[in-house]
Amino acid sequence: MTTQAATSFKGNLKKAVAGLRRINLEGLRWRVFDAKDQVLGRLASQISTVVQGKDKPTYTPYREDGDMCIVLNAKNVCVTGRKLTDKFYRWHTGYIGHLKERSLKDQLAKDPTEVIRKAVLRMLPRNKLRNDRDRKLRIFAGSEHPFGDRPLEPYVMPPRTVREMRPRARRAMIRAEKKAEQQQQGGTDTRKGKKKKEVNTEVSA
Repeated sequence: MTTQAATSFKGNLKKAVAGLRRINLEGLRWRVFDAKDQVLGRLASQISTVVQGKDKPTYTPYREDGDMCIVLNAKNVCVTGRKLTDKFYRWHTGYIGHLKERSLKDQLAKDPTEVIRKAVLRMLPRNKLRNDRDRKLRIFAGSEHPFGDRPLEPYVMPPRTVREMRPRARRAMIRAEKKAEQQQQGGTDTRKGKKKKEVNTEVSA
């Protein structure tokens, strides 16, 4: 690790520890999410549920009872479809015509932690508890974090049920197969008809 990378890593660790004094950590659980090979939206939905405390029987919308969430390996998160090139993050600088945009692929290369953070924050209700829930979310690009002395609990993601093919594509494939079978049957029928005609001409001769 070069000196520049080491200093940036130390700076990220300082940012991760900052703001913990403003959180009442008494009675909170430290949940660890591994983002490696996880779909972005499904991961963000699980994180938002834990941050809000919706997985607890004591959940109340106006109280902040969510647990601390530590997300590791943010750089290895994956997306479905063509979102790497078709999904854009847009913001305005405040000047006329200064609308900036950045694709998901470029954002992952620049700062992958912001991808997960924005996905989670946009799933949270916009109220006074939003900032407190944001402080309970700690995201790291790699697997290293400064919370080794805490009682960490790995979060087990629910199994993902993946359909083999979309219904429209499946119907199109079935239609294509039926059409190919009909063409094959039609070709054999025409060949049989030609043979019969040839036999009839021979008999007449």
